[in-house]
Amino acid sequence: MSQQSPLFRKASAEVIDLHRFFEDWYDAATADKTDFNRCEHTFGQAFHMIPPTGRIFDRAETIELIRANRASFRGDFNIEISDIRASFETDGIVMLTYVETQSRAGKYSRRQASALFTASSSAPNGVEWQHLHETWLQMPDN
Repeated sequence: MSQQSPLFRKASAEVIDLHRFFEDWYDAATADKTDFNRCEHTFGQAFHMIPPTGRIFDRAETIELIRANRASFRGDFNIEISDIRASFETDGIVMLTYVETQSRAGKYSRRQASALFTASSSAPNGVEWQHLHETWLQMPDN
């Protein structure tokens, strides 16, 4: 397993790019210029997400959650992605782990995430998200 394989590079770029989309989509100043199709085309049909709360969201619920939070911040939302690593890779499939640090209206949090991707020539960056599981490293400040 190579941390520099083409599939690893595509999945890493996708993690970063999707989180940049979130920053733009959730910011009132940039939401109108942000193409939501980018988000809809990145999740595989069987996608599931488990956020730190433990609830399981399917693809439709995840997309609706993202859509519903459009323009909910006023320049005070930021995401930093770090420590991207491949934990498993085989032909056309890669599992990444990464740390996501968020600042939401001055409240900070950190999550450890693991994400499963499959190669897809029709998806942004050439990979689709199939599964995402996050756990708290630091809960939001109060």
